[in-house]
Amino acid sequence: MIIKCKQWLLALYYSFAVQLVLLHFKKHQLILIYWVLLFATIDGSFMKMFGAYSLFLAPEYLDTVNGAGAAMVGMAVGVFIMAWNITTFILHSKHIKFLATANNPFLIYCLNNCVIPIIFLLYYMTKAVQYGLYKELFSQAKIMELALGFLAGLLLNFCISFLYFFKANSNIKKIIAPILKMPYEVASHNIHHTQATTPSNLLQARTYLTNVHKLVVVRTVKHYNKLYIDTVFKRHHLASVLLIILAFLFLVAISFFLDNPYFQIPAAASITILFAILLSVFGALAYFLQNWSLPFAIALLVLLNVLYTHQIIDPTNKAYGLSYANPHLRPLYNDSTINALCTPYHIQQDKANMIAILNAWKSKQDNTKPVLYIINVSGGGNRSAAFTMHTLQAIDSVLQGTLMQRTFMMHGASGGMLGAAYYRALYAQQKDIKAQAGAITDNPINHLTKDLLNPIFSSFVARDLISPAHKFYWKGKPYLKDRAYSFEEKLNTNTDGLLNCSIGDYATAEKQANMPLMIYSSVVLRDARKMLISTQPISFLMKPYTSTPNNYTPDAIDFGAFFSNQQPMDLRVLTALRMNASFPYVLPTVWLPSNPIIDVMDAGIKDNYGQELTTRFITVCKDWLQLNTSKVVIISIRDRKVGNWDMPFEQNNILGAVTKPVGQVQFNIFKMQDYNQNEQLNTLLQWYGPGLNKVTFSYAPNNEENHAALSFHLTNKEKIWIKEDVQSPHNVQGLQYIKKSILTQ
Repeated sequence: MIIKCKQWLLALYYSFAVQLVLLHFKKHQLILIYWVLLFATIDGSFMKMFGAYSLFLAPEYLDTVNGAGAAMVGMAVGVFIMAWNITTFILHSKHIKFLATANNPFLIYCLNNCVIPIIFLLYYMTKAVQYGLYKELFSQAKIMELALGFLAGLLLNFCISFLYFFKANSNIKKIIAPILKMPYEVASHNIHHTQATTPSNLLQARTYLTNVHKLVVVRTVKHYNKLYIDTVFKRHHLASVLLIILAFLFLVAISFFLDNPYFQIPAAASITILFAILLSVFGALAYFLQNWSLPFAIALLVLLNVLYTHQIIDPTNKAYGLSYANPHLRPLYNDSTINALCTPYHIQQDKANMIAILNAWKSKQDNTKPVLYIINVSGGGNRSAAFTMHTLQAIDSVLQGTLMQRTFMMHGASGGMLGAAYYRALYAQQKDIKAQAGAITDNPINHLTKDLLNPIFSSFVARDLISPAHKFYWKGKPYLKDRAYSFEEKLNTNTDGLLNCSIGDYATAEKQANMPLMIYSSVVLRDARKMLISTQPISFLMKPYTSTPNNYTPDAIDFGAFFSNQQPMDLRVLTALRMNASFPYVLPTVWLPSNPIIDVMDAGIKDNYGQELTTRFITVCKDWLQLNTSKVVIISIRDRKVGNWDMPFEQNNILGAVTKPVGQVQFNIFKMQDYNQNEQLNTLLQWYGPGLNKVTFSYAPNNEENHAALSFHLTNKEKIWIKEDVQSPHNVQGLQYIKKSILTQ
């Protein structure tokens, strides 16, 4: 029994399938990284906090998780598996010469190269079923629909691919026949190709599968003509590369129709196809250039850099609405220009304009000394957008539908600003607002929190990487369509078109205090200054304020004043929100028309909670606020608990020890903001007096397993968790304080 078991294990070890796996690890470890990333993503080990695993395990198509979306992911996985087979077939062809004598070399190779793909498919299906049942709360019928959809897409891709290679193999035989009548005879017309083939030292296969139930012994090919062997493989390589070229052209064609939601494939499919393309490029370079692949890649990078430096190619993303024409009109980005925007004269003028708006706000209140609310919201993707909307709804209900009327200013970062801007737009349009209850229906919240990742990744693959030349127009100005454009268009759909306007369209309503003033912000990467976007002049917020002239360096820029020659009020509201929420790499940084060029990104880098700007605003307007209000209440809505002491950054391994300094800083960036802002607020409270208060609402589930991911995608269960957490004890206490603040004014 032991002898038979040993023989069986040896036979398994020397089988072509196992030897191929070993060969992958011996020769080309780099291409295995794609499998590692796929496994880690599905397991939740890679980018879990951004919800990447949910994109694969519950793929959305046309805003719902359905069989069609699962089928597209199945087809994409099939494309990746075929790209894997094609690439490794090309790279390993010199080690598998014996396959040239088979009827269908590539198909047999695929059959024997299925170990890693089969393990992945079994793992994926298991995780997807578990996720659907326990995270998305799907019924068994729904799970079956998704599973059948995935398998149908996978099998359809395999059928198309294998039919192609069956046809290709038939053509190869016809081409080779005139060259060599018998594969083992010496070719008289080319003596240099008559050497016998030699076996590979890296692959010691003894048997291989010709179909799922037939095992064949590997035969020597020493007596075969080398020209015949090489011709068979070269023709198969060419057929393989042609298949990838067809897939590439298909993606180019898709890029022309991405504005149609039917062509916005699930994000998981886009990511997987991207991996397939990267794999295929690697294989194609290896086939055509062989040892020249690395020099070619370096030369290509140098060429692209030259073209980019001389602005022959321009992949940069621009702020939709700003004018990029007339370079000579672009403002100089230097200290003198920025300081000139916040001279004592400008500060006094802009402060007087703000006091006039405060007076207009006061005239609309029902009390001679009303309570003034300032709303600060935190970043956090769709979870923050949903929590912000639910919290505003709960507060508005307590205030009997008067929250927006009583609120003077709204500010914050990223996802929270998406929720705040949409809530304000609903108020402005009087749409789905119940005046008595002060509550919006769940329908707008469900719309806002629909998936935003699918269009981003679909556009990233089909447009940003493959075909970056599509244009659109906003306010008569041309801009490139990229993943940022796709993000805005999907956000526009999710918000019922209410935010599809210019910031200037709100200028009159904000100046007359018919709606809360909203200040958008982002961070200038060049020097970490804030870029403050408002319909009103706000030079008094550009640097620390004192009652006497000072020489403080401005740490912020008034967008409207700085870009006064670039039509700043034409800036699209959706673009202002995107600039506020441009998380690195998910969305591109935004290039602004200054000299030298500056680009901006997510506001959360410097102030994830919006409190810094609020404290400065209160400092500037302190005298008016103390004289005209009974109380100023800062409402802070954040997607994480204060402190988070029970969630330290810990990695108990050697890699964690190496990356700990950088990882700790990145992980604790929001905690550091909390420390600094708590100190600022404490100083302000002591200076201002008892008329200033802060109430905090936070999404802080007790069970960390029930914490929604930081992503532009939410599962059904995560949406339930977020809604329920608004009624948690610490948030109910905040609602009671809000109610009491009105009763005691």
